[in-house]
Amino acid sequence: MFNITKLSLPYFRHICRRELRAAAEVETTQRRVLATLIHAARQTLWGDQHKYTHITSYEQYARRVPVTPYSELRPYVMRMITGEPDILWPGFTRRFAQSSGTSDGKSKYIPVTPRGLSRNHYAGAAFSLGSYLIHHPGSRLFGGKNFILGGSYANELNLPPAVKVGDLSATLIDRINPLVNLVRVPSKEIALMADWQQKLPALVNASVNADIRSISGVPSWFLTVLRTILQQQGATSIHNIWPNLEVFFHGGIAFGPYREQYDRITDPGRMHYWENYNASEGFFAAQSSPGSDSMHLIVDADVFYEFIPVSQPDATPIPAWKVKAGEIYSLLITSSNGLWRFPIGDTVTVTSVRPLEITIAGRTAHFINAFGEEVMVYNTDAALARACAATGAEVLNYTAAPVYAGNRTRGRHQWLVEFATPPASISVFARILDEALQQENSDYQAKRSGGIFLDPLTVTRATPGLFDRWLASTGKLGGQRKVPRLANDRRFIDPLLKLNTPINEA
Repeated sequence: MFNITKLSLPYFRHICRRELRAAAEVETTQRRVLATLIHAARQTLWGDQHKYTHITSYEQYARRVPVTPYSELRPYVMRMITGEPDILWPGFTRRFAQSSGTSDGKSKYIPVTPRGLSRNHYAGAAFSLGSYLIHHPGSRLFGGKNFILGGSYANELNLPPAVKVGDLSATLIDRINPLVNLVRVPSKEIALMADWQQKLPALVNASVNADIRSISGVPSWFLTVLRTILQQQGATSIHNIWPNLEVFFHGGIAFGPYREQYDRITDPGRMHYWENYNASEGFFAAQSSPGSDSMHLIVDADVFYEFIPVSQPDATPIPAWKVKAGEIYSLLITSSNGLWRFPIGDTVTVTSVRPLEITIAGRTAHFINAFGEEVMVYNTDAALARACAATGAEVLNYTAAPVYAGNRTRGRHQWLVEFATPPASISVFARILDEALQQENSDYQAKRSGGIFLDPLTVTRATPGLFDRWLASTGKLGGQRKVPRLANDRRFIDPLLKLNTPINEA
């Protein structure tokens, strides 16, 4: 196939330079983005109720429009789903991304508007791709095929014929520019298959003989695909099958726990990794330089950001131009998907303010603070990576939850872990993990000190495929669906334990 990578480079350079120029003036750019969004929505039901025609500044917007969680947006979204126009965003909205459930157990349906697709989701992907190509000018990415792993539509409502609900990735693949299909696998038909048991072999057959140059998706799901291909072909490195593979564009979950497993099945000298922060609600950030743990927050792509310090959850939100480096914040967005001062449920650490860069700290709903320990996902990911490095173990999936104190027992954390390579001793692994978590989180260390408040954490080994079986039982296997890493209660871990077959461990 003719390599068009060099021919496309000026286009991607233009995209990146435009965003970087905008990012140099965060306040000016973000105020302009907000004004544009408010102006576009002034004739909607939401805009009329909040008097958008009278809002001329961010300060007025913050006073007039409250922070709006999904429970308050749901009635508006359901009206959009049934076909009403001009509710949260102008016109009809035909696509909705099904996201994780809320506290009432119902799914969230995030509007995906045509403008949101073009000016945010696809624009963010173009910035990420451009950043990679600028730093790798010798790339031949478009000389072959690029393997994009996505989800499917799963309409669970009685919907109008034109409306589609499912993984965001399904809409991204379904509505992608047809020219991209020339350099992409699998076919749309395979990519949108709902049954993962049928989809996996179809993905393997569609890609195994292709000249794959890049892979894109969630690390845990792609690992399953790659291992299936290796097993089928009797190979030990994916580069034996795809010698021109050069980069993995990944997101959705932390890559750290999976890095060693990818290094084992690739040629590390030929493989690059590029992180994205793309969610159902929008494409927010992308890695901007090789080897960096931080991502550039994309400030000129139809999203206005606000931040609430995690240490002060009742504080007034602040705009992007007022954040401080080193602080952890909950993230609010206003976007052309019709989300207004919407808390997306993620926490981010600001690593730099000029340029504005972040790392993902975790989910606001995914933490353990049952005993005042305030353990976040970034703590557990880091501790797990330490324990794996010390014991030679490799982890596929995990979740953790509190075990509350009994009459004669103290509280503790219980981890349920599915290993790709188990440690020689689960008890030794648990001890090292507990020590590592204390090093990562001083509050947890204080509660563990002297064994007065908390007992050491325990690790239960999951049988192979347990998390996949659990996701299948919830109707959420495949695509972009992810296992909740932490919960402040046992609503995830107890159903998993019921499906688990005990394994005798040392």
